[in-house]
Amino acid sequence: MSGRGARRLARIGAALVSKRRAWRLAFTAGNEVRLYSSGAEYFAALIDEVDRAQETVTLETYIYCDDEAGRPVSDALVRAARRGVRVRVITDGLGTGRLPLFEQWAAAGVEHRIYNAGWLGVFGRFGLSRTHRKLAVVDARVGFCGGINVVDDFAAADGPLAHPRWDFAVGLTGPVVARIDAALDTQWRRLALGHRPYAQAVPRALALREQASSTGAAAPSRRARGTPEQALKAPSIAFIARDNFVNRRAIEKAYLVAIGRARREILLANPYFVPGRKLRRALVAAARRGVEVRLLIGRKEFAALDYAVPYLYRTFLNAGARIAEYEKTMLHGKVAVVDSNWATVGSSNLDALSLVLNNEANVVLVEHPEIGLLREAILEAFGQARAIDPASYAARPWAKRLTNWLAYAAYRAAMKLLTVGGYD
Repeated sequence: MSGRGARRLARIGAALVSKRRAWRLAFTAGNEVRLYSSGAEYFAALIDEVDRAQETVTLETYIYCDDEAGRPVSDALVRAARRGVRVRVITDGLGTGRLPLFEQWAAAGVEHRIYNAGWLGVFGRFGLSRTHRKLAVVDARVGFCGGINVVDDFAAADGPLAHPRWDFAVGLTGPVVARIDAALDTQWRRLALGHRPYAQAVPRALALREQASSTGAAAPSRRARGTPEQALKAPSIAFIARDNFVNRRAIEKAYLVAIGRARREILLANPYFVPGRKLRRALVAAARRGVEVRLLIGRKEFAALDYAVPYLYRTFLNAGARIAEYEKTMLHGKVAVVDSNWATVGSSNLDALSLVLNNEANVVLVEHPEIGLLREAILEAFGQARAIDPASYAARPWAKRLTNWLAYAAYRAAMKLLTVGGYD
């Protein structure tokens, strides 16, 4: 073989290895975690950290509202910018409208970029994708990740909620913050320069932070080493940023690995529960091998999904899984707990848009005490929800069954079109 051919094969091999490794979770030890179960708790913590900021604040959110929650956060961002802190905010072109706050930010020196601000805020240079992430980092010291948008806990399209929405975020300190900071920095640069592969940009951003750490600016990252089983014996955290370059299936694969290893219990709560075939089969297989599978489903936010999602219940109920529909308030949390020692909190729904199209971010927690708190919250909500009785479900009128099938078929066809066949 010629030298040129050998070099070409080497490049192809390196690309394949990089693609295989891209989704693997980089666990770090030595982190501290705090679980927030409402926007009020999260915003208070965020504002406190922003008011303590000395160098940088970066915030990325799908929805930013000029309301009772958004204005205090905005005031903190403005205060930080005016005292010389570099403040950067990323909002989504569809999720967040043009707010008067943006002019106040500009006047105070807050830097602001809009993700995919295309025609009607829908179709831009990043196609139909949205940034659905909810992230923040202050001074490369503390990070936040979860499902909570910057919006009042009681706000809803059809009037105030009777109870605060059910949602979660985590506050993080330790080596994992460098990963979140790198992802935010990558997104910020991408919005200025256009597409830049995550596989290239994040290592560069991390390298800059490692260089800073050598001068004492930040603590070096400590990765949990050894086999996955060895790494998961101690408390550790991984950050996952799903994108449309290399990490296309990163969050889905994290779920699949955890579900495949489950031996006792899977608790899963999600507002838009329309997973693809792989996730459905993994959950069914877990239930059939004796794992207790509980699915907590959100309702009454999108009518189309309220009709489509029940079509999937039969498969899970027949396998022995338990399903409950939560209607006490808006269920917006995207969380799961497996065997009381694995959990995920983040922005990713289990639907086509989150798993295949949008920018999303989750953290995976292993052997952290906060997992127990999250488990209790899911079980409490499950107890408050309306359980789906297998016999009653099977006895539904034919008209309701047909409606569910038509709604699911329409959803699946639309999502396959939007994701160019990526959704299965």
